[in-house]
Amino acid sequence: MADLWRTVADERLAFVALLEGLGPEQWDVASLCPAWTVHGVLAHLVSAQDSGVRQKLLAAVRAGGSPARTTELLAEQYADRSPGELVAWVRAHVDSRFAPPGMGPRAPLTDVMVHRVDIAVPLGIALDRPPRSWVPVLDFLVGHTPMLGVLRRGFPAATYRATDVGWQHGAGPEVAGPAGALGPALAGRAALVDELTGPGVPAMRDWATA
Repeated sequence: MADLWRTVADERLAFVALLEGLGPEQWDVASLCPAWTVHGVLAHLVSAQDSGVRQKLLAAVRAGGSPARTTELLAEQYADRSPGELVAWVRAHVDSRFAPPGMGPRAPLTDVMVHRVDIAVPLGIALDRPPRSWVPVLDFLVGHTPMLGVLRRGFPAATYRATDVGWQHGAGPEVAGPAGALGPALAGRAALVDELTGPGVPAMRDWATA
């Protein structure tokens, strides 16, 4: 568990380094999350850790119980902070061990890994994270733990195989490729589906673009 939290901290630091290299015009670029710009994704990441229980409950009430809308409302409460302020907050909390109740470090690791893709792909920034960092994320994505803001459920039945880390899950037509493409696809991001191969890819593409 301690090693996994170390991975979370390492990936947060790498994410901060990416964010600190962005120019002013890049913060307004649309991310892979339809509701958010690059700035909005960062506001979401900070809101997920910084907002308290009461704040989350009030957002859920305002959202009429919609998980997606709750996440958006929480992010909106942090969107007036400057990118510099938000990045500084992330840097100051890279060692935080906060996780939603019962989820453990795989949840915050999934958050930072998937949302890094949401930002990097539209900006044309290389996805250069170690494949091993994706293994706990892949395990989390195919599990049954609910999580706001990142996951989509009901992906097609298939044999999912990460070719660079020896990870495999499920049964059915194969969907194979590097962990850094398979993870975002399982999170409902269609941007990297073309890096996957196998007879199960067309169904995966249809699901991710629906």
